[in-house]
Amino acid sequence: MDELLCDELLQEIFTRLPLPSSRAVTLVSRRWLSLYRSSRSSLSLRLPAASASSLISSVTSLLSHHPSLSSLSLLLSNYPTYSHHGPGYLPDRLLSAVASHCSGKLAHLRFLAGPLRNLSLLSSLSVKFTNLTSLTVSLSRPLLFVWVLRFPSLKELSISVTSSDGIVSNFPQNGPPDNRDCQAELGLESLSVSGIRGDDWGVCWLWRNCRKLKRLLLKSCEGIGDDASYSSFVQCLRGLEEVQLRTCRSIVDGVLLQLAESCKLLRSLLVYDGGSRDGLLQFITACRCNLQSLDLRLPLDFKNDHLRALSLDFRSISSLRLQSCCLVTGDGLKIFGIAMSNSLRELALINCDVVEREPGLLATLGQHFRQLKKLDLSYNEMLPDKEVISMLASCSFLVDLRLRGCKGLGNLTLASIPRSCRLLECVDIVHCCSVDAKAVESLIVNSPRLKQVQVEEAKVSDAARTCAALKFMSFLPDP
Repeated sequence: MDELLCDELLQEIFTRLPLPSSRAVTLVSRRWLSLYRSSRSSLSLRLPAASASSLISSVTSLLSHHPSLSSLSLLLSNYPTYSHHGPGYLPDRLLSAVASHCSGKLAHLRFLAGPLRNLSLLSSLSVKFTNLTSLTVSLSRPLLFVWVLRFPSLKELSISVTSSDGIVSNFPQNGPPDNRDCQAELGLESLSVSGIRGDDWGVCWLWRNCRKLKRLLLKSCEGIGDDASYSSFVQCLRGLEEVQLRTCRSIVDGVLLQLAESCKLLRSLLVYDGGSRDGLLQFITACRCNLQSLDLRLPLDFKNDHLRALSLDFRSISSLRLQSCCLVTGDGLKIFGIAMSNSLRELALINCDVVEREPGLLATLGQHFRQLKKLDLSYNEMLPDKEVISMLASCSFLVDLRLRGCKGLGNLTLASIPRSCRLLECVDIVHCCSVDAKAVESLIVNSPRLKQVQVEEAKVSDAARTCAALKFMSFLPDP
């Protein structure tokens, strides 16, 4: 059989195999191993702590066996322990090795091997990475972004700014160049920035030249750059459709105010761990965009007043995700449920103890949200079976159900799922301690459309695996 299969056919087969099976084929023969490597289009490497020469040699050797990569992710553990100075600075050397052994097919590069010191290296790599559309990289201060101009195909850029001691960008002896007058029109549609401070002057150039942005993510940012950055930042907000603000308490209110005033196309908003009650309420009442998705993790900053305002001003919301919002009560959720009964398709109440404090609340919400397709009640540890069962009885259109970490749920809930949710395709029941293997097997056998089950391997019986294989169903590993 091995002789009858030509190289091209084997490579095509390997590209279609799921990941666990594809790893197994490498053990068949050296030929299969070589063909498997040459057919791989995506590779993710997590490098352990080792000497610089050993790491460079290992990466070089590995990449030489993968000539068809279009996506590469490289993560280096414990990079601060390496020397930060001199021509042998490890992250710079690793990136040079990647450029030397990756073909021009590379479209996605996630390089997290430490902050780059020699920024001119990024400019020189543009000759090699002509098709690069997505780049993730860590930089050190002072910041300079004019090198982005060298990547005309780049659509997604993710920047993490480090403050590690001793790491300084390698500018010429006369200091960093001044690019404030350099005008450009970048093709970036998605921008993620982490660690920006209020004194980072180099960010102004980036804001000023990002006029096509559709997605913006700010994480752990204490500012948006120096004083000159403000007006440029406001201008780049106008075309945004998605915004994420993670742990940006010092700037989130100001950003939300500018979004309400300047952004008319906003469809999705995420705010985690930051902001104020008044700032969020002002955004909700002042914003005139057609917001469809709202994701909040605000333990002490989200209350019933916000839910009432949402009910009045955002009738088009189809997805609401609340995490650890402990000040919300059943009354607020019921008011929201009445207003959104025809539009809401996704509801997440993750670690929101209101569903445990108020018996019957989930049943009421189920009656309001009969069109739900996705439901996430994860990490409500004391949630009993009867509450979930009463809600699922009204949610006949569910295709995705997540109950991870609901330790109070048991076999009764799993037995009710096939009866109430005949359209269900994905379910997550990891860390549901009272659920046993027999209930998991019954769920798999009796759910006609189930495609993915996320559960501990010990709870999957041989009979369940056999049935899953016949239905082309997959078990996702517990992350």
